[in-house]
Amino acid sequence: MSASQTSSDVPTLLVKIFGKDRPGITAGLFDTLAAYSVDVVDIEQVVTRGRIVLCALVTVPPAGQEGDLRATVHGWAESMKMQAEIISGLGDNRPRGLGRSHVTVLGHPLTAESTARIAARITATGGNIDRIFRLAKYPVTAVEFAVSGTEPEALRTALVTESVALGVDVAVVAAGLHRRAQRLVVMDVDSTLIQDEVIELFAAHAGCEKEVAEVTAAAMRGELDFEQSLHARVALLEGLDASVVDKVRSEVRLTPGARTLIRTLKRLGFQVGVVSGGFTQVTDDLKDRLGLDFAQANTLEIVDGKLTGRVVGEIVDRAGKARLLRRFAAEAGVPLAQTVAIGDGANDLDMLNAAGLGVAFNAKPVVREAAHTAVNFPFLDTVLYLLGVTREEVEAADTHDEQ
Repeated sequence: MSASQTSSDVPTLLVKIFGKDRPGITAGLFDTLAAYSVDVVDIEQVVTRGRIVLCALVTVPPAGQEGDLRATVHGWAESMKMQAEIISGLGDNRPRGLGRSHVTVLGHPLTAESTARIAARITATGGNIDRIFRLAKYPVTAVEFAVSGTEPEALRTALVTESVALGVDVAVVAAGLHRRAQRLVVMDVDSTLIQDEVIELFAAHAGCEKEVAEVTAAAMRGELDFEQSLHARVALLEGLDASVVDKVRSEVRLTPGARTLIRTLKRLGFQVGVVSGGFTQVTDDLKDRLGLDFAQANTLEIVDGKLTGRVVGEIVDRAGKARLLRRFAAEAGVPLAQTVAIGDGANDLDMLNAAGLGVAFNAKPVVREAAHTAVNFPFLDTVLYLLGVTREEVEAADTHDEQ
């Protein structure tokens, strides 16, 4: 379409073809239209369970040819055992409204009721749903809504309450080039990257697991100062033989999807790090095993082959995690707005709020309420869907690497 034809009053035709999908439909339609010297203004095609909907917005053909074009398109569609609809109008699609977001919805299952209520809430905020597509069908159903006409923060606020009531997870991310830019992802370790609480693994070998677990739970709920609780728990490990470190490393269980998440992020050119209120004796090993770019945690003091019941060096607590996120971002050359933080406990909150996107992963209620978004499924790789990565893309990359 030439510059002189972009006016909203230029006549156009919306050609819609729908029916059973098969090779050659798109080429066949445009071969048919080519005979009438029309210009293509817009195209959209969707295939769902073997059924295709193909829409082409084109300029009106030269005078006297529109009737013939309509008859020819309908004839071609009939020969393909498909249906055609042609609608006259003016100009291009109306411009999308200001304020654009990607709304990702995760459900297991994703019901019609929850989809209806999410869509209605988007509309109630003044938003328009421009496009919807599926990101994944397992282990959860993930769909993405492209929304315009309302600011991301207002949309996020409106959808949080609705998502909790419906039992689905909803993430709202501002649209823009930054979503495709290189980014930094920083994760908590205990109950996020791994299924365990590392100090409880140490405590099991020291025979004080119950006492440590009680203090840990209270700290994660925000009922105790983290640094005080850390010292209290570590003190219970005094005298434990240092050989237990290797045993604990072997007992650590990665969260389902953790390897897939990290592997995919690295393929995308992201940098990945961990921060932990746990211990470098474990996080350094995880860094090597998983190919992480950054790792920081507390360090258990070991003297003469025994744990002293103390930690040494910089304490990684709630404020420390946010500080380390900023440090890692600076070292990676990534703006803070392009960082993603993932965690589950109250001591992750400062980090989650400092990041461009804070994800509460199977988190305590106080964390879910304060984070940008929450994922309540036990698969860490579902975070990829919040970044617009599809399950098909993940699997295709895995298959390519295996060949």
